[in-house]
Amino acid sequence: MWTIDLALSEADLALCTATLSAEERARMARYLRLEDRARFAASHAATRLILGRALGCDPRDLAFTAAPGGKPALAGASLAFNLSHSGRRALVGLSTEAPLGVDVESVRPLPDALRIALGHFAPDETAALARLDGPAREAAFFALWTRKEAVVKALGAGLALPLTRFSVSLPPGPPCLLRLDAGREHAMAGDPGTWSLHHLEPGPGTVGALAAAGSVKALARRALPPNWPAWLP
Repeated sequence: MWTIDLALSEADLALCTATLSAEERARMARYLRLEDRARFAASHAATRLILGRALGCDPRDLAFTAAPGGKPALAGASLAFNLSHSGRRALVGLSTEAPLGVDVESVRPLPDALRIALGHFAPDETAALARLDGPAREAAFFALWTRKEAVVKALGAGLALPLTRFSVSLPPGPPCLLRLDAGREHAMAGDPGTWSLHHLEPGPGTVGALAAAGSVKALARRALPPNWPAWLP
C-alpha cells in the first residue's frame, strides 16, 4: 500500500506529464480545472513509477488494459493494482495474491451523513450509523464509504453493483465484509469470510480503505518521499 502526496511544483508536474502515455495525456486534457489536471498527472505518474519499480522496468513502457467492468489492469503482468486519489493525497495498492481495490476520501463536515446513507447504503449499515452522533457519525460514515468503494473496485463492478447488495463493518469494530450478494456476474466474489478489509489513515484529514477478494497475509505500508518525481525517468 503506497501513499502519495500530490502537491507538486510546476516543474515536477511537467516530469509527471512527460511520463504519461498519449492516451493518458488526452484524458488529462479533458478536465476543465487546472487542479484536476495536475492531480491526474501526478497520481497516474506515481502509479507508473510504483509499478515500474515493482516490475523492474521503465514506467513509460507499461501498457494497460481494461477488464470487462472497466477496471484498469497491467497488460502482460500478473500484478494487480488499484489507484484512488482525493485532494492532495493518493493511494496505490499492489497485490500478487488477490484482486484488490482502494479508496481514499478527504474528510469534511457532513451534517447530512445519515440522509446520504439512507439513500445509498444497506439497512444494517444505516442502522449502525444511526446509533452514532456528531463527529463519531461523520467519522464512521467516511470509513463506511471508503470500505464500500474499495470492495466495489476490487470486484471491478463499477455502478453495476448496487451498494445495498453488500455490507461492511463500521468503526470502532475491526474492518470486515459482513455480507455479499454480488450475483453470478461477479463469480470471483467468493465468500465474505475470505475477504481482507483494511482501514487506512493516509494523512491528516483523510481516511481510506483497502479491500482484497482473498486472504492477504500481510499489508506493507509505504510512502513515496516528497521529491518522488525526481525518480521518474
